[in-house]
Amino acid sequence: MSKGINKHYLLLHFIVFIWGFSPVLGRFITADTWQLVWFRILITIFVMYIYLKITKQSLAISRKNFLKLSGIGIIILIHWIAFYGAIKVSNISVTMVAFSTGTLFSSIIEPILYKRRIRPYEILIGLIIMGAIGLIFSIETQFWLGIVLGIVAAFLSALFSVLNGLMVKELRSGTISFYELSTALIGFTIYLALSGGFTESFFQLDQRSVIGLLILSLVCTVFPFLASVDLAKHISPYTIVLTVNLETVYGIIWAIIFFNENKEVKPTFYLGVFIILLAIFLNSYLKTMTEKKLYPEK
Repeated sequence: MSKGINKHYLLLHFIVFIWGFSPVLGRFITADTWQLVWFRILITIFVMYIYLKITKQSLAISRKNFLKLSGIGIIILIHWIAFYGAIKVSNISVTMVAFSTGTLFSSIIEPILYKRRIRPYEILIGLIIMGAIGLIFSIETQFWLGIVLGIVAAFLSALFSVLNGLMVKELRSGTISFYELSTALIGFTIYLALSGGFTESFFQLDQRSVIGLLILSLVCTVFPFLASVDLAKHISPYTIVLTVNLETVYGIIWAIIFFNENKEVKPTFYLGVFIILLAIFLNSYLKTMTEKKLYPEK
């Protein structure tokens, strides 16, 4: 059993490492947020459908589950719009730090939907991270919109992670992902069509955007999305969201390497980052201690 758990945690960290590169692609792609999200979902669904056909996975679901997945799909859509919108109006570092507030939101949402008691240390860790965000907000006031959008993206990420944790008990991860993203694309397409977003320029992408979108969709979306949904069977949503906070570290490192973002923020910005990392490792320690008390035989 221990080996199984290690395997799942290793896969989770590998997925988070890949996700850490997605914000870099978000800045690299010259297309605006609407184009980026729409084309990303379109390419992802196409590849995912081929995968499901090759693996002969059934897409048959009940009307009730379809409606549930449709709702989660819209949440994912808004999450991506907020996330990449934050990168476009601020930068990767600020967005990723704001995104780490997902820990606090998950510590509240998961107990409610899973009907378990709220663990005080989860709230404490979440508040510490929020305090670090407050520190960064007071320092980097010019990026206030990016911080707000990043926090919105974090809340929605925590929400759909917990909801997927419930859905994976009934459906396979491939089916869940396909229907969620399909309904997200349909909903987004309807919105763009009614709002006049489908202009001629919308479908004109330069080479840089095409390359970036292909990497973002194929490498950073299809495999991680399918695998992360399936991991909800073995790892709690709170732990998944907490580990995803390491995406902040990877994202900032990539941002410094590719875009020299260390010159765009004040040195005290990294004090907030350090506090967040400290909170993440503190949570891991407290979680381990709690499980040892609950399951001493392990």
